[in-house]
Amino acid sequence: MATEKETKILGYNSFVKHVSVILVHYNNTKTTNSCLSSLSSLIHPGYACQYIIVDNGSIKKYVLPKSLTKSKKFKVIRSDANLGFTGGNNLGIHYAVERNNSQFIFLLNNDTTIHKQALRNLLQTLEDQPEVGIICPKIYFSAGKEYHSKSYLPSERGEVFWYAGGSIDWQHIVAFHRGVDEVDRGQFNNAAATDFATGCAMLIRREVLEKVGFLDKRYFMYFEDVDLSLRAKKAGYTIAFCPNAIVWHDNAGSSGGSGSSLHVYYQERNRYLLAFAHGTPAVIPVVLRLQFQALTSGSRLRRKAVLDFYKGSFGKQSLV
Repeated sequence: MATEKETKILGYNSFVKHVSVILVHYNNTKTTNSCLSSLSSLIHPGYACQYIIVDNGSIKKYVLPKSLTKSKKFKVIRSDANLGFTGGNNLGIHYAVERNNSQFIFLLNNDTTIHKQALRNLLQTLEDQPEVGIICPKIYFSAGKEYHSKSYLPSERGEVFWYAGGSIDWQHIVAFHRGVDEVDRGQFNNAAATDFATGCAMLIRREVLEKVGFLDKRYFMYFEDVDLSLRAKKAGYTIAFCPNAIVWHDNAGSSGGSGSSLHVYYQERNRYLLAFAHGTPAVIPVVLRLQFQALTSGSRLRRKAVLDFYKGSFGKQSLV
């Protein structure tokens, strides 16, 4: 609970609802500063807001741009070690709850640009629909960052979907984004429930975290957002997609992206962790088949992922 002194410093009172926006920073100051620039324009009438930048063990300590140092709305907290996506965000969540007494927590990747109306529209949906525990915006690839950028007209770039809701395919133990690579032609303009929220940009009621816990640090990165979503659904909440809130995403700018060593290893290991935590008994043969394929014909990192899963080697692991 925020103290009276802290409340005055942050510029809000106990009668105003509070939202904390959390960014995890790791060694890419230019990217983080660009994201903060878009956050500076956010509109959130009726809510107090603070932007928490978690410096997640960067080699060089992160320092706010001079233009933001006098603003109490921006706060940098640092971990001397890289805690991964899960640990970095959890550190920010703890601060948001214990220091800000925030009713809402917005996790946002630092390689994003957010529309100035996005947070207001997300908050409004949560206020109107108490059954919704976690909500995500419509997320486009940043212009020129699409997987197949040469396939689009210049006028289409910046309107290609990265996420318009998510689905889980338990027959292959993959979580995929609805609409990915499609140009927005209005096909996802309706609000809808979704299987999972993406950690790229998710607004969470604090009560959800109080009931089901924070991000599971065993994942370190990848599938932790799916796991949190499924725990929230088991607790009776709906996961929602909000089409009138917009974010642009550079796509895995800090982790190397699809096909990187980090992506291959943590996706492989964590899909099994997710399956055993949330899958039905019917998913076990699927797991065994996928693991057999990984061990007999997969890459070194895929084989390591399977072995580490059975050894219980979760969290951050050396990939050497």
